[in-house]
Amino acid sequence: MKLIVGLGNPGPKYARNRHNIGFMVLDQIAADHGFPAWKSKHQGVVSEGRFGSTRAVLLKPETYMNKSGDSVGAAMRFHKLTPEDVIVFHDEIDLAPGKVRWKAGGGHAGHNGLRSIHAHIGAEYGRVRLGVGHPGHKDAVPGYVLRDFPKADQGWLDDVVRGCGDGAPHLAAGDPAKFMNAVALRVNPPRSGTGDKTPKPTAPKPEPEADTRSPLQKLMDRFS
Repeated sequence: MKLIVGLGNPGPKYARNRHNIGFMVLDQIAADHGFPAWKSKHQGVVSEGRFGSTRAVLLKPETYMNKSGDSVGAAMRFHKLTPEDVIVFHDEIDLAPGKVRWKAGGGHAGHNGLRSIHAHIGAEYGRVRLGVGHPGHKDAVPGYVLRDFPKADQGWLDDVVRGCGDGAPHLAAGDPAKFMNAVALRVNPPRSGTGDKTPKPTAPKPEPEADTRSPLQKLMDRFS
């Protein structure tokens, strides 16, 4: 079993914030893979289902971002899981918008949600870093992540969220490389060819007519 967590803040006020991209991804995963309706549990909302033979619990903590670990820790203990069974989707200001990276273990880089999870279950869990860009100065970060995505970002945002939905079964199966490939196929799809590039047959060139002129006539024609 895998515990797949999306980070965000509860309520419609925050629904489209950059900080809530983790919630957006989990909603997409649930919709794409036929998970049942969300239920209140573990200080959050959960939906339990399967990716083929792999059981998974989707969790959106409702503790607000800086207490995400309360919810994640409760769910992990309830299902008797280890940190290695936990995967967290979260916003990442140190990645450009639209970039996605997989990481197992490591630090929290100042992210309040990850800091809280570290405090409750340690660092040895997987995380999917979803790039939202940086405002340019650290003092501007809180306001930046708590603002909605602008309309100009909707294209890449949809691609990233849908790509994560496509790749979720691979993460649950322990294959992050295939997950990243699924995301890439949405974000950077292969270019399709335009038109038929098969060489077209050309009409045969006519045979040149035999030159029946005499040498003297050829010389005269040359200087005429």
